Amino acid sequence: MRSRRLIALSVAVVVTGILAGCTAGADAPSDPAVPPPVDVCDSAAPSGATSESIQVDGAVGSPASVSFAAPLTITSTERTVVVEGGGAPVDGSNLVDYAATVFDAATGELLQQQEYDERAMLPAAAATVGQFVGCATVGSRIVVAVPETDQAGASVWVLDVLDTLPSAATGRDQKPVDGMPTVSLAEGGAPTITIPGGEPAAETRVAVLKKGDGATVAPGDTVMVQYSGVRWSDGEVFDSSWSKGAPAALVTTNVISGYKPALEGQTVGSQVLVVIPPDEAYGEGEINEDDLTGETLVFVVDILATQPTM
Repeated sequence: MRSRRLIALSVAVVVTGILAGCTAGADAPSDPAVPPPVDVCDSAAPSGATSESIQVDGAVGSPASVSFAAPLTITSTERTVVVEGGGAPVDGSNLVDYAATVFDAATGELLQQQEYDERAMLPAAAATVGQFVGCATVGSRIVVAVPETDQAGASVWVLDVLDTLPSAATGRDQKPVDGMPTVSLAEGGAPTITIPGGEPAAETRVAVLKKGDGATVAPGDTVMVQYSGVRWSDGEVFDSSWSKGAPAALVTTNVISGYKPALEGQTVGSQVLVVIPPDEAYGEGEINEDDLTGETLVFVVDILATQPTM
């Protein structure tokens, strides 16, 4: 269980509702307001005698080794920056690409090392790892003393901040497609979707609004996305990662069928608009306020990163 905790940090939010095939209820989010970025400087755990007592060796970007008097007693989370990087600082709107080495605080045993040779892990939303990373600069190495929890024993982490990444699509703008909804973007990238007049198409339609030059999403990949979804019938937002304050991670084979072409075959950095008729969403039926039956759905999806099937 201890080794799984590190993996979990790389995913901001796992979509288990609308995209995964569950019908959205009346309490589904409808407010598209985007919260301000978290102040990750204020989120950072303090340095303390415990974290400062841990000797860390090795170069940034390669697996670390540590020495400390085991068993190490850890009563609260402490972090100490042992190498100050020369890159840009992390802020609450970033994604963070990092590497980590994790040790058992009781024995000093190596538990896990990840992301030094191959970047196969999704980045983390800075807000979700602010306690560990804070507003450290790229190139920094941080040692963190983590107390025991119900799920894991006390541990010592060494984190290398490898890069910061944008949390919105950065690809090249593409020509709009006639008959599709229009999309305008706020300063931070959050979309507003405007439904055109007339009836929607009977089949799923996909338009690439921004074309990224990153990796291509393959079937079964886990994809980190920002997204906003509205009903064609009234243009109201029913779900949005933007309003939740963090990107979402989802598996392409675990989404409604009409959503798949917005992911599979698309490239990281792209922004994709997809219109999904009821038969590829939640089925035909009478439209009501309590679920998405009978609704044609419209999504704008920013593809931020992809992780191949293991």
